[in-house]
Amino acid sequence: MTRLGAIPAPWLIVIASLLFATMGVCVKLASADYNAGEIAFYRSVTGAILMFAFARARRGTLATTVPAMHFWRSLSGVTALVLWFYAIGNLPLATAMTLNYMSSVWMALFLLGGAVALGTSRVDGRLVATVLAGFAGVALILRPTIAEQQLWHGLIGLISGVIAATAYLQVAALGRIGEPEYRIVFYFSVAGIVAGAGVMLFAGVHGHSLRGALLLLAVGVLATTAQLMMTRAYSTGRPLVNASLQYLGIAFSFAYGVVLFDDKVTPLAIAGMLLIVAAGLSATLLRSRSHQPAVATLADPPNTV
Repeated sequence: MTRLGAIPAPWLIVIASLLFATMGVCVKLASADYNAGEIAFYRSVTGAILMFAFARARRGTLATTVPAMHFWRSLSGVTALVLWFYAIGNLPLATAMTLNYMSSVWMALFLLGGAVALGTSRVDGRLVATVLAGFAGVALILRPTIAEQQLWHGLIGLISGVIAATAYLQVAALGRIGEPEYRIVFYFSVAGIVAGAGVMLFAGVHGHSLRGALLLLAVGVLATTAQLMMTRAYSTGRPLVNASLQYLGIAFSFAYGVVLFDDKVTPLAIAGMLLIVAAGLSATLLRSRSHQPAVATLADPPNTV
């Protein structure tokens, strides 16, 4: 299998976004039989096993010298994951995906705040614009509306996006100090097992059917593979470039909706998809043209996570 290090970060994000979109479909289907804690638990068990095997195959070690950083990254990541699964189970898939993908906008705001706090003289506004343009495309495609009785579920989905933004920045910090992606994903999976088991103690445990077990397995394999790719990309690429390309996950989800759930294709939706792709391509172009690494910008957050 091709080493992840040989694949450019933008391509890793594109592939991971497709896998995450596919996972979202499986989570939505599995939510009919399992609660969010159960799905997170089984997804994490699969992830831990796969990452353990991956580390052994690479002759790597799971021992780390920065357990505290892994703890905070795992805490934020697992919290965002469980909240997102809850939102997917209680909202239309398109709406839940939109709210979670707000993480890119929150990330831009966090990085902007950090740049201002540090007195950074240069902020690459063009890169921020690509992120905001990408979200405008998301809004055109999905145009999410949350009914009054779904307000609580919508708030949960929105919070998942905020917390996910902090998790992505923590992944970038771990990557900059040399932590391999399989180790980051392994500890994230271990934390998911603990958190999922805790939720199951209160929310209950359901029995398995063949359909349910296969969906849980699919969620675990798809999510772990995508997480490994996403972690590698955030460890080596620029956070806001990655954020822009992640919007392709919404386009993939939209395509799944058309094929699997008979969603209607509208001119606004097509315009939104084109805007998302344009934002991703623009972000990649800006990254390739970046030639001042010494200048702190929104694409290079300070290593304070």
